[in-house]
Amino acid sequence: MNNVTTSLFKKNLTKIIGCTLLLFCLQNNYVFAQHAVGIFENSIDIGNPKKAGSASYDEANQVYNISGGGSNIWFNRDEFHFVYKKLKGDFTLTADFAFTGDTVGAVGHRKIGWMIRESTDEGAASANACKHIDGLVVLQWRTYKGMFMRDPEEERFYSKKGGQTIQLERIGKTITMRIAHPGEPLQFVGSYESDVLNGEVLAGIYILSHDSNVVANAKIWNVRIDKPVFHPYTSNPHAVQAPVTDVFASRLEILDIADGTRKVIHEAQGKFEAPNWMPDGKKLLFNEGGSLYTIPIEGGTPEKLNTGSINHNNNDHAISFDGKMLAISSHREGLPGGGSTLYTLPLTSGEPKLITEGTPSYLHGWNPNGKEVAIVAKRGDSKIYNLYKVSLADKKETQLTFNIRGHVDGPEYSPDGKYIYYNANVSGTMQIWRMKTDGTGNEQLTFDEYNNWFPHISPDGKKMVYISFEEDIDPDSHPSFKYVTLKIMPLNTAGAPKVLAYLFGGQGTLNAPSWSPDGKHIAFVSNSEPVK
Repeated sequence: MNNVTTSLFKKNLTKIIGCTLLLFCLQNNYVFAQHAVGIFENSIDIGNPKKAGSASYDEANQVYNISGGGSNIWFNRDEFHFVYKKLKGDFTLTADFAFTGDTVGAVGHRKIGWMIRESTDEGAASANACKHIDGLVVLQWRTYKGMFMRDPEEERFYSKKGGQTIQLERIGKTITMRIAHPGEPLQFVGSYESDVLNGEVLAGIYILSHDSNVVANAKIWNVRIDKPVFHPYTSNPHAVQAPVTDVFASRLEILDIADGTRKVIHEAQGKFEAPNWMPDGKKLLFNEGGSLYTIPIEGGTPEKLNTGSINHNNNDHAISFDGKMLAISSHREGLPGGGSTLYTLPLTSGEPKLITEGTPSYLHGWNPNGKEVAIVAKRGDSKIYNLYKVSLADKKETQLTFNIRGHVDGPEYSPDGKYIYYNANVSGTMQIWRMKTDGTGNEQLTFDEYNNWFPHISPDGKKMVYISFEEDIDPDSHPSFKYVTLKIMPLNTAGAPKVLAYLFGGQGTLNAPSWSPDGKHIAFVSNSEPVK
């Protein structure tokens, strides 16, 4: 065999092997052309629809744009576009969804949402959190490969209309769907227990035009894949760290108050907490591992702030209204209640000055006059936390609340210096209150079944954000790794609280004053076990 013949033989053999491998992969439903999009591992058409779909990720705005055709996700086979990653264990999928592009005359069953699927086979078992363009929202599923999709009305599930936020959760064998309109709590839609979708699955976002000759379009934002952690946590609301051995992750996020969009600017394994906005509006300050760090609001490498010999800082830190001073809480070994102590230092860094000799003392807010700070503390033989204001000039403490049961926390001055806002559970659940700065005129502001913590007042004094825990949380505690919402409500005008964000969080999410100087954004920390 000469060189030319040998070369031709090798080329033809390569083609034969390639075609054989391709045919084998197609017949056995193997996907070997990976197309990563954002946090997802692949973007593909399922069921070979007539019109091809696609997906892209706008990294600057953290928004997914997807398009897809397909005749249906129903009966015993599906056609649609799927953007997914492989997941194991328990997880919660949450995002905001909206159809875009030409929607005039669209078939009413055009769908977007979250999907959990056993494989990329067109007849695979799946559970689908569906939002239809005509407003129908429902959980549907295919129990086993090749079976007909289950009819939600037949299964007596409660279909709801509309909803921007869609959540699909798997805990063990149970798959649950929830939805929410902007500003509202998540509502239960339906649940399904699967013996097939309880191992490794493909989980992601999808789109279906429900018209073979048309491509539908949508955008998806605030996309979060969380791995919930289910463990008992300390009942001490001021614990430095939750007593768990799991490896977990934290995200530093910035939320736009006007439209609810969220951006993750920093992620890390381990626990960091409680962002403050720096006075110039260009950086955030947060605590991690007993130290304080700054980071640009665009993200980047955190830089350690020099706090001298004080290196057991917790998540209670605040910047004075004039932007010159920083007050911190840091632990001293061998003292009552963990030894949390209040210090002040120049914001530009330096050696902190001791303010409270008594412990435990947890800082929460500056008086706008720069002469006092508000703390939560235990004094003497009392086992109850109460609120105090402390003079920085002579370190004199003035007790403001005199609770003999329950818990108070989170005192923060209003920008005009007229009120101190705080949370207290004197009514049974933890609610937001305010009082005059001399401790009189106590007024309850929130009235609901949730446990509400850490009020933070906007720079113009017109709005308040706070963190809201579910009803099953101990009212005395604000543990980490729980389903929580961030809420906003007007102050001085009528209006009910509205939900800004749904997340896993709690301790360290919103402990510190977190409004941007222009009042347009808040910063917070969300946390969960990392997706493996």
